[in-house]
Amino acid sequence: MSEQTEKQDLNEQTAEETATYTEAEGIGEEHAAPEGEAAAELDALRRQAEEAQERYLRTQADFDNFRRRSRVEKEDFAKYASSKLVEQLLPVLDNFERAVAASKDSKDLDSLLKGIDMIQRQLGQTLEQEGLKAMEAVGEAFNPDFHQAVMQVESDEHEEGIVVEELQKGYVFKDKVLRPAMVKVSK
Repeated sequence: MSEQTEKQDLNEQTAEETATYTEAEGIGEEHAAPEGEAAAELDALRRQAEEAQERYLRTQADFDNFRRRSRVEKEDFAKYASSKLVEQLLPVLDNFERAVAASKDSKDLDSLLKGIDMIQRQLGQTLEQEGLKAMEAVGEAFNPDFHQAVMQVESDEHEEGIVVEELQKGYVFKDKVLRPAMVKVSK
């Protein structure tokens, strides 16, 4: 017998022994799933993956919509934030118009001055309700956070660094300096 034939016989014999051993021991039967069962499991996993993908896409779309709505709401809020204040100032504007109309009909300057004084108080009260307060500067120590010094003057009455005169009122809006007071300071 040739060497090649011997190898072939040996391979056939080994294959037969392996098959016999596998059948006798039951090896591979519990590990080998029937083909139909594997396909069904694969289909179920595909469906789960598709559902997860759809949920992801819906969630992404919801988030994009939320972001867009939030941006629009923020823009609208900024656009109309001062509408409450403007609405409160309308009666002041109406009173100014009435005062101007009354002054054209009547030449009474005293009543015009009295009307303008009342309007000024009304305007001050409206702004104060919104959180605007005038600063008291005269007699206070100079503070660059609240005062803008435009002049220094000699003063026998005040120590150095005291506000002697207020040239323009300063205002605080809630807790923030809106406009510093323009002042003269003693040296």
